Amino acid sequence: MSGTKAKRQPRADARRNMHALLDAAMEVFATSGVDAPIREIAEKAEVGVGTLYRHFPQRSDLIVAVFRKEVDACAAAASIMAEQYEPGEALERWLDRFIEFVAAKRGLSAALHSGDPAYDPLPAYLMEHLAPAASRLLQAAATAGVVRSDVEAPDLLMAVAHLCSPDGKGGITEASRRMVSLLIDGIRYDARGQP
Repeated sequence: MSGTKAKRQPRADARRNMHALLDAAMEVFATSGVDAPIREIAEKAEVGVGTLYRHFPQRSDLIVAVFRKEVDACAAAASIMAEQYEPGEALERWLDRFIEFVAAKRGLSAALHSGDPAYDPLPAYLMEHLAPAASRLLQAAATAGVVRSDVEAPDLLMAVAHLCSPDGKGGITEASRRMVSLLIDGIRYDARGQP
């Protein structure tokens, strides 16, 4: 027998606990910030504090895992929307989903801008996953003639993120949503050679 062991999959209850912890942490971070007591997260997930620390020995491990989970879910939504809707509507619906991601990320922003090197890879992770998702939707919409073909996915993501102001309740203001709608109208302008 060789010295290498095959990596075992976590048990079903361990996977459930992990998902519950990540969901609970996202909710708690959105309302109470990333410095919320660990006990609050464990109670919301209906697990013991020891279980939380077994999965996430450091608070930064939990924050990174929550951020990545949110990025992955937002990226996966692009494919789902592309299958369910016409290209222009799929892009618009996905941008609404991205706005929700931006709102969720606000709860993590204190940690992400803390200077802790544990978070240094996260901006690249975001762009590596969300820019291709946005690019596929943009290309489909441009091919369908409903948006301009010269829009770059990273530029669009940055523009939407910068337009989104928090409403103080963990969401995005209505004014921000209107500004994003204007931005979307702007990328539609001249898509077929006319406004």
